[in-house]
Amino acid sequence: MSKATSKGQCHLCHGSFAKTVMTRHLQKCLASAAAPPRRPATLKAQKTFYLLVEGRYEPHYWLHLEAPAAASLEQLDRFLRGIWLECCGHLSAFTVGGERYAVSPSRDSFFGDADQSMKKKLYAILSPGLVFEHEYDYGSTTHLKLKVLGEGEQATGSGKIAILARNDPPEIKCESCAQPATKVCSGCIYNDPAWYCDACAEEHECGEEMMLPVVNSPRVGVCGYTG
Repeated sequence: MSKATSKGQCHLCHGSFAKTVMTRHLQKCLASAAAPPRRPATLKAQKTFYLLVEGRYEPHYWLHLEAPAAASLEQLDRFLRGIWLECCGHLSAFTVGGERYAVSPSRDSFFGDADQSMKKKLYAILSPGLVFEHEYDYGSTTHLKLKVLGEGEQATGSGKIAILARNDPPEIKCESCAQPATKVCSGCIYNDPAWYCDACAEEHECGEEMMLPVVNSPRVGVCGYTG
């Protein structure tokens, strides 16, 4: 499978930037958006965390997020499910500073410490520079790596998690004809070839029932995920 250099779109200015420079660019965009002339006087700014989220093993999929400090891990989990992960209602969990926070906490500590609830607020556990993890689906797991890039103020007062920037869809070519791939075989994804255009997918031996659409997510081709 071939993938191009990871670039993405800034949702604040709609510019296109390489992953390696997006963080620096967003600092400038956020400073401009937070300047007094741009902030309605009737709105009270809220403390926020700026997060970089990427596929732990597929870092060409990434998001820059602005998350209110008063939001919970549960809210962040729902956001990640909605934008990248949800397929069959699987379980999920964060690991932050050695502590595990699960969507359905285990009360059994026989094999170690019991899970904590995702009701925990971000301001209580996050700080600039902290790196933590998220996993969705304990069987065919999608692993995410998250880093707190910094703190700031949300001028809108919406209290919602927002996307600041996101990677462009990677360029993946059909492994039979080199045209853009539109489907991936969920049975062959860990063993090439697995990526096909519509025409070549019809000839693949696993059959149409094993094909999933190529989508812009680190969960592409896994379980029943269709985007």
